[in-house]
Amino acid sequence: MPQPYVLLSAAVSLDGFLDDTGPERLLLSSPADFDRVDEVRASVDAILIGAGTLRTDNPRLLVNSPERRAARVAAGLPEYPLKVTVSASGDLDPAARFWHTGGQKVVYTTDKGAERLRGLDLPTGPDGVAVVPVGPELEWTAVLDHLADVRDVRRLMVEGGGLVHTQLLRQGLADEVQLAVAPVFVGEADAPRLFGTGAYPGGPRSRLRLLETRPVGDIVLIRYAPTVPGAGRAVSPADRHWLDLACELAAACPPSRTAFSVGAVVVAEDGTELARGHSREGGDPVVHAEEAALAKIDPADPRLASATVYSSLEPCARRASRPAPCARLVLDAGIRRVVTAWREPDTFVEDAAAGNAVLAAEGAVVVLLADFEARAQAPNNHLAG
Repeated sequence: MPQPYVLLSAAVSLDGFLDDTGPERLLLSSPADFDRVDEVRASVDAILIGAGTLRTDNPRLLVNSPERRAARVAAGLPEYPLKVTVSASGDLDPAARFWHTGGQKVVYTTDKGAERLRGLDLPTGPDGVAVVPVGPELEWTAVLDHLADVRDVRRLMVEGGGLVHTQLLRQGLADEVQLAVAPVFVGEADAPRLFGTGAYPGGPRSRLRLLETRPVGDIVLIRYAPTVPGAGRAVSPADRHWLDLACELAAACPPSRTAFSVGAVVVAEDGTELARGHSREGGDPVVHAEEAALAKIDPADPRLASATVYSSLEPCARRASRPAPCARLVLDAGIRRVVTAWREPDTFVEDAAAGNAVLAAEGAVVVLLADFEARAQAPNNHLAG
Protein backbone atom coordinates (compact mmCIF):
# COMPACT_ATOMS: atom_id res chain seq x y z
CA MET A 1 0.00 0.00 0.00
CA PRO A 2 1.06 3.63 -0.46
CA GLN A 3 2.15 5.42 2.68
CA PRO A 4 -0.66 7.19 4.56
CA TYR A 5 -1.81 10.68 3.70
CA VAL A 6 0.04 12.64 6.41
CA LEU A 7 -1.75 15.70 7.77
CA LEU A 8 0.27 17.95 10.11
CA SER A 9 -2.05 19.80 12.50
CA ALA A 10 -1.10 22.53 14.96
CA ALA A 11 -2.31 25.72 16.62
CA VAL A 12 0.21 28.56 16.59
CA SER A 13 0.44 32.15 17.74
CA LEU A 14 0.75 35.01 15.27
CA ASP A 15 4.51 34.95 15.85
CA GLY A 16 4.79 31.21 15.16
CA PHE A 17 4.96 29.66 18.64
CA LEU A 18 3.25 26.49 19.88
CA ASP A 19 3.36 27.43 23.56
CA ASP A 20 4.91 29.85 25.99
CA THR A 21 7.51 29.06 28.68
CA GLY A 22 5.09 29.01 31.62
CA PRO A 23 4.40 25.91 33.70
CA GLU A 24 0.87 25.50 32.31
CA ARG A 25 0.13 24.70 28.68
CA LEU A 26 -0.92 27.77 26.67
CA LEU A 27 -4.27 27.00 25.04
CA LEU A 28 -4.13 28.71 21.66
CA SER A 29 -7.25 27.07 20.19
CA SER A 30 -10.74 28.41 20.84
CA PRO A 31 -13.78 26.21 21.62
CA ALA A 32 -14.80 26.42 17.96
CA ASP A 33 -11.36 25.28 16.85
CA PHE A 34 -11.28 22.43 19.36
CA ASP A 35 -14.52 21.22 17.79
CA ARG A 36 -12.95 21.50 14.31
CA VAL A 37 -9.99 19.41 15.48
CA ASP A 38 -12.41 16.86 16.90
CA GLU A 39 -14.07 16.65 13.48
CA VAL A 40 -10.72 16.08 11.78
CA ARG A 41 -9.80 13.40 14.31
CA ALA A 42 -13.04 11.59 13.58
CA SER A 43 -12.18 11.56 9.86
CA VAL A 44 -8.76 9.86 10.09
CA ASP A 45 -7.54 6.33 10.70
CA ALA A 46 -4.81 7.25 13.19
CA ILE A 47 -3.53 10.16 15.29
CA LEU A 48 0.18 10.50 16.06
CA ILE A 49 2.16 12.53 18.60
CA GLY A 50 5.82 12.52 19.48
CA ALA A 51 7.22 11.42 22.82
CA GLY A 52 7.89 15.03 23.84
CA THR A 53 4.23 15.97 23.40
CA LEU A 54 3.14 12.86 25.31
CA ARG A 55 5.39 13.86 28.22
CA THR A 56 4.59 17.59 28.37
CA ASP A 57 0.90 17.69 27.42
CA ASN A 58 -0.25 14.27 28.67
CA PRO A 59 -3.05 14.21 26.04
CA ARG A 60 -5.81 11.65 25.66
CA LEU A 61 -6.21 12.11 21.86
CA LEU A 62 -9.88 11.17 21.77
CA VAL A 63 -12.84 11.93 19.52
CA ASN A 64 -14.96 13.77 22.06
CA SER A 65 -18.25 14.01 20.15
CA PRO A 66 -20.52 10.99 20.81
CA GLU A 67 -22.24 11.66 17.46
CA ARG A 68 -18.95 11.49 15.58
CA ARG A 69 -17.94 8.31 17.37
CA ALA A 70 -21.32 6.77 16.54
CA ALA A 71 -20.89 7.74 12.90
CA ARG A 72 -17.51 5.99 12.82
CA VAL A 73 -19.04 2.82 14.24
CA ALA A 74 -21.94 2.99 11.77
CA ALA A 75 -19.38 3.20 8.96
CA GLY A 76 -17.68 0.02 10.17
CA LEU A 77 -14.73 1.84 11.79
CA PRO A 78 -13.43 1.60 15.35
CA GLU A 79 -15.02 4.08 17.72
CA TYR A 80 -11.67 5.86 18.07
CA PRO A 81 -8.82 6.22 15.59
CA LEU A 82 -5.64 4.31 16.31
CA LYS A 83 -3.41 6.30 18.70
CA VAL A 84 0.27 6.37 17.77
CA THR A 85 3.41 7.68 19.41
CA VAL A 86 7.10 7.43 18.58
CA SER A 87 10.00 7.21 21.02
CA ALA A 88 13.54 6.19 20.18
CA SER A 89 14.47 5.70 23.84
CA GLY A 90 11.24 4.09 25.06
CA ASP A 91 11.46 6.34 28.13
CA LEU A 92 7.74 6.99 28.60
CA ASP A 93 5.45 7.19 31.63
CA PRO A 94 3.19 4.12 31.85
CA ALA A 95 0.67 6.20 33.82
CA ALA A 96 0.15 8.71 30.97
CA ARG A 97 -3.48 9.17 29.90
CA PHE A 98 -2.52 8.29 26.33
CA TRP A 99 -2.27 4.58 27.24
CA HIS A 100 -5.45 4.32 29.29
CA THR A 101 -8.10 6.03 27.17
CA GLY A 102 -9.61 5.42 23.75
CA GLY A 103 -9.08 2.37 21.58
CA GLN A 104 -5.97 0.67 20.25
CA LYS A 105 -2.51 2.21 20.66
CA VAL A 106 0.87 1.58 19.09
CA VAL A 107 4.30 2.92 19.94
CA TYR A 108 7.09 2.84 17.37
CA THR A 109 10.56 2.64 18.76
CA THR A 110 14.08 1.29 18.29
CA ASP A 111 15.26 -2.19 19.23
CA LYS A 112 16.68 -0.83 22.51
CA GLY A 113 13.59 1.25 23.17
CA ALA A 114 11.41 -1.83 22.76
CA GLU A 115 13.29 -3.59 25.56
CA ARG A 116 12.53 -0.72 27.92
CA LEU A 117 8.88 -0.42 26.87
CA ARG A 118 8.23 -4.13 27.31
CA GLY A 119 9.38 -3.77 30.89
CA LEU A 120 6.69 -1.18 31.60
CA ASP A 121 3.22 -2.01 32.86
CA LEU A 122 1.41 -0.92 29.69
CA PRO A 123 -2.19 -1.98 29.04
CA THR A 124 -2.78 -5.21 27.14
CA GLY A 125 -5.85 -6.74 25.53
CA PRO A 126 -7.99 -5.60 22.58
CA ASP A 127 -7.44 -1.90 23.37
CA GLY A 128 -3.92 -2.38 24.65
CA VAL A 129 -0.56 -1.12 23.44
CA ALA A 130 1.45 -2.69 20.64
CA VAL A 131 5.20 -2.07 20.81
CA VAL A 132 6.78 -2.04 17.32
CA PRO A 133 10.56 -1.80 16.96
CA VAL A 134 11.66 -0.62 13.51
CA GLY A 135 15.40 -1.28 13.87
CA PRO A 136 18.45 0.28 15.51
CA GLU A 137 17.28 3.77 14.50
CA LEU A 138 13.81 5.30 14.39
CA GLU A 139 13.10 5.88 10.70
CA TRP A 140 9.95 7.71 9.62
CA THR A 141 9.63 5.79 6.37
CA ALA A 142 9.59 2.52 8.33
CA VAL A 143 6.91 3.90 10.67
CA LEU A 144 4.70 5.06 7.79
CA ASP A 145 5.17 1.82 5.85
CA HIS A 146 4.14 -0.24 8.88
CA LEU A 147 1.10 1.95 9.52
CA ALA A 148 -0.02 1.47 5.91
CA ASP A 149 0.83 -2.19 5.38
CA VAL A 150 0.04 -3.67 8.80
CA ARG A 151 -2.41 -1.22 10.36
CA ASP A 152 -4.23 -0.28 7.14
CA VAL A 153 -3.88 3.44 7.92
CA ARG A 154 -4.73 5.63 4.93
CA ARG A 155 -5.06 9.00 6.68
CA LEU A 156 -2.76 9.97 9.53
CA MET A 157 -3.23 13.11 11.61
CA VAL A 158 -0.03 14.33 13.32
CA GLU A 159 -0.61 16.60 16.31
CA GLY A 160 2.96 17.36 17.30
CA GLY A 161 5.18 18.39 18.52
CA GLY A 162 7.40 20.76 16.63
CA LEU A 163 10.25 18.27 16.23
CA VAL A 164 7.96 15.66 14.67
CA HIS A 165 6.39 18.21 12.34
CA THR A 166 9.81 19.49 11.29
CA GLN A 167 11.18 16.01 10.60
CA LEU A 168 8.21 14.94 8.49
CA LEU A 169 8.16 18.14 6.46
CA ARG A 170 11.92 18.26 5.91
CA GLN A 171 11.96 14.62 4.81
CA GLY A 172 9.20 15.29 2.26
CA LEU A 173 6.70 13.01 4.00
CA ALA A 174 3.89 15.47 4.80
CA ASP A 175 0.92 15.77 2.44
CA GLU A 176 -0.74 18.70 4.15
CA VAL A 177 -0.14 21.34 6.83
CA GLN A 178 -3.13 22.62 8.81
CA LEU A 179 -2.39 25.70 10.90
CA ALA A 180 -4.87 27.27 13.29
CA VAL A 181 -3.44 30.77 13.77
CA ALA A 182 -4.50 32.34 17.07
CA PRO A 183 -4.68 36.14 17.54
CA VAL A 184 -2.01 36.24 20.26
CA PHE A 185 1.71 36.95 20.49
CA VAL A 186 4.03 34.85 22.65
CA GLY A 187 7.21 36.85 22.13
CA GLU A 188 9.50 34.56 24.15
CA ALA A 189 12.73 33.52 22.44
CA ASP A 190 12.90 30.23 24.35
CA ALA A 191 9.31 29.21 23.68
CA PRO A 192 8.75 26.20 21.37
CA ARG A 193 8.20 26.98 17.71
CA LEU A 194 6.25 24.89 15.24
CA PHE A 195 9.07 24.37 12.74
CA GLY A 196 12.80 24.24 13.35
CA THR A 197 15.66 25.56 11.26
CA GLY A 198 17.32 23.56 8.48
CA ALA A 199 16.87 22.60 4.86
CA TYR A 200 13.33 22.03 3.61
CA PRO A 201 12.43 20.53 0.21
CA GLY A 202 12.85 23.12 -2.51
CA GLY A 203 14.44 25.68 -0.19
CA PRO A 204 13.10 29.15 0.59
CA ARG A 205 12.15 29.78 -3.04
CA SER A 206 9.66 26.93 -3.02
CA ARG A 207 6.07 27.94 -2.32
CA LEU A 208 3.48 25.59 -0.87
CA ARG A 209 0.07 25.31 -2.51
CA LEU A 210 -2.76 27.04 -0.65
CA LEU A 211 -5.70 24.69 -0.14
CA GLU A 212 -7.99 26.72 2.09
CA THR A 213 -8.33 29.66 4.46
CA ARG A 214 -11.35 30.23 6.67
CA PRO A 215 -12.21 31.78 10.02
CA VAL A 216 -13.02 29.51 12.94
CA GLY A 217 -14.26 31.89 15.60
CA ASP A 218 -11.40 34.34 16.20
CA ILE A 219 -8.87 31.86 14.71
CA VAL A 220 -7.87 31.57 11.06
CA LEU A 221 -7.43 28.07 9.63
CA ILE A 222 -4.80 27.85 6.88
CA ARG A 223 -4.23 24.66 4.89
CA TYR A 224 -1.19 24.19 2.65
CA ALA A 225 0.20 21.31 0.59
CA PRO A 226 3.83 20.80 -0.52
CA THR A 227 4.57 21.13 -4.23
CA VAL A 228 8.17 19.92 -4.54
CA PRO A 229 8.66 16.76 -6.65
CA GLY A 230 10.55 13.81 -5.29
CA ALA A 231 14.18 13.17 -6.12
CA GLY A 232 15.09 10.20 -8.31
CA ARG A 233 12.92 7.20 -7.46
CA ALA A 234 11.91 8.64 -4.09
CA VAL A 235 8.23 9.58 -4.20
CA SER A 236 7.12 12.76 -2.45
CA PRO A 237 3.53 13.66 -1.51
CA ALA A 238 3.70 16.35 -4.20
CA ASP A 239 4.36 13.66 -6.82
CA ARG A 240 0.99 12.21 -6.00
CA HIS A 241 -0.70 15.60 -6.24
CA TRP A 242 0.81 16.38 -9.65
CA LEU A 243 -0.04 12.94 -11.03
CA ASP A 244 -3.58 13.33 -9.71
CA LEU A 245 -3.77 16.60 -11.64
CA ALA A 246 -2.55 14.83 -14.79
CA CYS A 247 -5.38 12.32 -14.36
CA GLU A 248 -7.86 15.19 -13.98
CA LEU A 249 -6.61 16.65 -17.27
CA ALA A 250 -7.06 13.27 -18.92
CA ALA A 251 -10.67 13.18 -17.78
CA ALA A 252 -11.21 16.61 -19.36
CA CYS A 253 -9.99 15.55 -22.83
CA PRO A 254 -12.39 15.71 -25.79
CA PRO A 255 -13.56 12.09 -26.21
CA SER A 256 -12.14 9.95 -29.00
CA ARG A 257 -12.46 6.38 -30.22
CA THR A 258 -9.15 6.46 -32.07
CA ALA A 259 -6.77 7.83 -29.41
CA PHE A 260 -6.14 7.79 -25.68
CA SER A 261 -7.19 10.58 -23.34
CA VAL A 262 -4.06 11.61 -21.45
CA GLY A 263 -3.05 14.50 -19.20
CA ALA A 264 0.45 15.78 -18.50
CA VAL A 265 2.06 18.38 -16.22
CA VAL A 266 5.66 19.62 -16.22
CA VAL A 267 6.92 20.77 -12.81
CA ALA A 268 10.23 22.44 -11.89
CA GLU A 269 12.47 21.20 -9.12
CA ASP A 270 11.20 23.90 -6.73
CA GLY A 271 7.55 22.89 -7.26
CA THR A 272 6.68 25.54 -9.84
CA GLU A 273 4.27 24.33 -12.50
CA LEU A 274 5.87 25.05 -15.87
CA ALA A 275 3.07 23.84 -18.15
CA ARG A 276 0.21 21.41 -18.50
CA GLY A 277 -1.46 19.79 -21.49
CA HIS A 278 -3.90 17.12 -22.56
CA SER A 279 -4.73 15.01 -25.60
CA ARG A 280 -6.40 16.84 -28.50
CA GLU A 281 -5.83 20.19 -26.81
CA GLY A 282 -6.72 23.30 -28.80
CA GLY A 283 -8.72 21.34 -31.33
CA ASP A 284 -5.66 19.49 -32.68
CA PRO A 285 -6.99 15.92 -33.16
CA VAL A 286 -3.57 14.26 -32.97
CA VAL A 287 -1.62 16.26 -30.34
CA HIS A 288 -0.48 14.23 -27.32
CA ALA A 289 -0.53 15.48 -23.73
CA GLU A 290 3.23 15.67 -23.19
CA GLU A 291 3.64 17.29 -26.59
CA ALA A 292 1.03 19.95 -25.78
CA ALA A 293 2.63 20.75 -22.42
CA LEU A 294 6.23 20.92 -23.67
CA ALA A 295 5.23 23.20 -26.56
CA LYS A 296 4.33 25.88 -23.99
CA ILE A 297 7.84 25.98 -22.46
CA ASP A 298 10.85 27.81 -23.85
CA PRO A 299 13.27 25.03 -24.90
CA ALA A 300 16.09 27.10 -23.40
CA ASP A 301 14.45 27.23 -19.95
CA PRO A 302 17.22 26.02 -17.58
CA ARG A 303 14.63 24.51 -15.22
CA LEU A 304 13.87 21.71 -17.69
CA ALA A 305 17.04 19.79 -16.81
CA SER A 306 15.81 19.21 -13.24
CA ALA A 307 12.06 19.13 -13.97
CA THR A 308 9.63 16.23 -13.69
CA VAL A 309 6.99 15.25 -16.25
CA TYR A 310 3.78 13.78 -14.84
CA SER A 311 1.75 11.83 -17.37
CA SER A 312 -1.36 9.76 -16.77
CA LEU A 313 -0.17 7.34 -19.49
CA GLU A 314 3.35 6.12 -20.22
CA PRO A 315 4.91 8.48 -22.80
CA CYS A 316 4.64 6.84 -26.20
CA ALA A 317 7.64 5.27 -27.91
CA ARG A 318 5.89 4.91 -31.27
CA ARG A 319 3.23 6.98 -32.99
CA ALA A 320 1.81 7.25 -36.49
CA SER A 321 0.49 10.82 -36.33
CA ARG A 322 3.76 12.72 -35.80
CA PRO A 323 7.47 12.00 -36.43
CA ALA A 324 8.59 12.29 -32.78
CA PRO A 325 7.00 10.16 -30.04
CA CYS A 326 6.52 11.68 -26.61
CA ALA A 327 9.37 9.76 -24.98
CA ARG A 328 11.73 11.35 -27.49
CA LEU A 329 10.21 14.82 -26.91
CA VAL A 330 10.76 14.47 -23.18
CA LEU A 331 14.38 13.41 -23.63
CA ASP A 332 15.11 16.13 -26.19
CA ALA A 333 13.75 18.71 -23.73
CA GLY A 334 16.44 17.59 -21.28
CA ILE A 335 14.02 16.19 -18.71
CA ARG A 336 15.27 13.14 -16.86
CA ARG A 337 12.46 12.30 -14.43
CA VAL A 338 9.00 11.01 -15.42
CA VAL A 339 6.15 9.94 -13.12
CA THR A 340 3.33 8.01 -14.72
CA ALA A 341 0.27 5.98 -13.73
CA TRP A 342 -0.45 3.49 -16.52
CA ARG A 343 1.60 1.44 -18.98
CA GLU A 344 0.41 1.93 -22.56
CA PRO A 345 -1.65 -1.05 -23.79
CA ASP A 346 -1.45 -2.38 -27.37
CA THR A 347 -4.72 -0.71 -28.34
CA PHE A 348 -3.38 1.33 -31.26
CA VAL A 349 0.30 0.34 -31.56
CA GLU A 350 1.85 -3.12 -31.34
CA ASP A 351 4.24 -3.57 -28.39
CA ALA A 352 3.23 -0.11 -27.21
CA ALA A 353 4.59 -0.36 -23.65
CA ALA A 354 8.10 0.72 -24.54
CA GLY A 355 8.16 4.41 -23.66
CA ASN A 356 9.43 3.86 -20.14
CA ALA A 357 12.20 1.63 -21.49
CA VAL A 358 13.22 4.28 -24.03
CA LEU A 359 13.39 6.87 -21.28
CA ALA A 360 15.36 4.64 -18.93
CA ALA A 361 17.81 3.63 -21.68
CA GLU A 362 18.90 7.26 -21.96
CA GLY A 363 19.28 7.87 -18.24
CA ALA A 364 15.84 9.10 -17.26
CA VAL A 365 14.29 7.96 -13.99
CA VAL A 366 10.78 6.58 -14.48
CA VAL A 367 8.46 6.22 -11.50
CA LEU A 368 5.26 4.21 -11.95
CA LEU A 369 2.54 4.92 -9.36
CA ALA A 370 0.26 2.03 -10.18
CA ASP A 371 -2.38 2.95 -7.59
CA PHE A 372 -3.37 5.77 -9.97
CA GLU A 373 -3.90 3.33 -12.84
CA ALA A 374 -7.67 3.13 -12.50
CA ARG A 375 -7.97 6.92 -12.57
CA ALA A 376 -5.81 7.08 -15.69
CA GLN A 377 -7.80 4.34 -17.39
CA ALA A 378 -11.24 5.76 -16.58
CA PRO A 379 -11.44 8.28 -19.49
CA ASN A 380 -10.39 5.45 -21.83
CA ASN A 381 -12.72 2.68 -20.72
CA HIS A 382 -14.73 3.02 -23.91
CA LEU A 383 -11.74 1.90 -26.00
CA ALA A 384 -11.39 -1.74 -27.01
CA GLY A 385 -8.38 -3.74 -25.85
